[in-house]
Amino acid sequence: MISFPNAKINIGLNIIEKRIDGYHNIESAFYPVALFDALEVIENTDAGAARIIFTFSGIEIPGNADDNLCYYAYHLIAADYSLPNVRVHLYKHIPIGAGLGGGSADAAFFIHLLNDKFELGISWGEMHHYARQLGSDCSFFISNKPAFAEGTGDQYESMKLDLSSYYAVLIYPNIHINTAKAYSGVVPKMPIRSLENDLLNLPIEQWKEFIHNDFEDSIFPQFPELKKIKEKLYSSGAVYAAMSGSGSTVYGLFKNKTDLKKQFKDCFVWEGML
Repeated sequence: MISFPNAKINIGLNIIEKRIDGYHNIESAFYPVALFDALEVIENTDAGAARIIFTFSGIEIPGNADDNLCYYAYHLIAADYSLPNVRVHLYKHIPIGAGLGGGSADAAFFIHLLNDKFELGISWGEMHHYARQLGSDCSFFISNKPAFAEGTGDQYESMKLDLSSYYAVLIYPNIHINTAKAYSGVVPKMPIRSLENDLLNLPIEQWKEFIHNDFEDSIFPQFPELKKIKEKLYSSGAVYAAMSGSGSTVYGLFKNKTDLKKQFKDCFVWEGML
């Protein structure tokens, strides 16, 4: 059985406070994007095989196979449900460490795959519970619909945000930004205006003035090329542009179809309708 995990972008990201456990409370809108990986699961009937054999192709995935979130997801579910041995293959296309949630999407879609293929009967709430144990934004991809995120990015509320008439351009300049290091450079603060109840309801043409990703304040001085990408997207006609998550992907939203690959020839570029 095969599924196609997709990426997401952040529209606005306010880092509100540092918690006593060392994590940060945030608020942000998460929006799914049709940039996909491919994930396949088959039952492994080989005698004496490992519980899960994980292979990949496409973009190089750093670390060991047993460090992958799909590996952890399998063992979480296997502790509660009867699972056969499996072979898992991931074709990785979503850039890694790019602020697009690709690894979290893979894990969430893997939970769906195990549930569907082996008819486990895992409830919607249980799937969210497993996903939250794997990563802050993993639970978003269980429902995989526009949502407003709070807490550490693990609490979601569905929202009526429709950007389906806009064309998106994602630019990943092959810069990997460590999330923990990104957080170390921010100064948490309460926003003056509500992102959820106020700013996201403004016409998208006004987002440029009011909706901001707090990570840009510390990341752009370290990597000025990211700021230049954002400026170039605006000069190319974007109605809104921002960095996604803790970076380093910068995206632009356009009213019309674009073709910007030549302008960003040294970067990974994805263009498509939202």
